[in-house]
Amino acid sequence: MPPSPLPGDARCPCLSGETYGACCGRFHAGLAVGSPHAPTAEALMRSRFSAFAVGDADYLLATWHPATRPGALDLDDDTEWRRLDILRAAAGGPFDTTGVVEFVAHYRDAAGRGRLHEVSRFVREDGRWYYVEGTHPA
Repeated sequence: MPPSPLPGDARCPCLSGETYGACCGRFHAGLAVGSPHAPTAEALMRSRFSAFAVGDADYLLATWHPATRPGALDLDDDTEWRRLDILRAAAGGPFDTTGVVEFVAHYRDAAGRGRLHEVSRFVREDGRWYYVEGTHPA
C-alpha cells in the first residue's frame, strides 16, 4: 500500500510539536540518495511511528536492519496510530553505535483503543540508524 500523503505543514504524527515536513516527513522522503536520515535512535523511532501512521511500509522496511528485516510488511489499513509516548532513550546519539528507546504507541482499530509498549534496540552502521528488534515488557 502506498503511503497516505500528509501535507508538509500538518502536525507530525510523532507529536514532536513540529510539522510533518520539518520532522518525520523529511526522513520519509529521504529514501532518495543525498536526503537526510534520522540522526539519533529516538528520531528514527519517531519517524518509524509516523511511517506506521501514514502507511509508509517502504520506509519501515528501509530502516529495519537487514539481519532482522521481514521479507514484506503488510500494514493494517484499519489501525489508526494516534499517539507516541517516549518513556526513555539510552545512548542512540549521533556518535553512538547502539541505542535503546522505550515507548508506548497508542492506536485505535476495529476492536477499540489499544497500546503497544516496546523496548526497541537500534544500531548505527555507515552513519545510518536501523531498527533491530523490540521486546514487550511485562
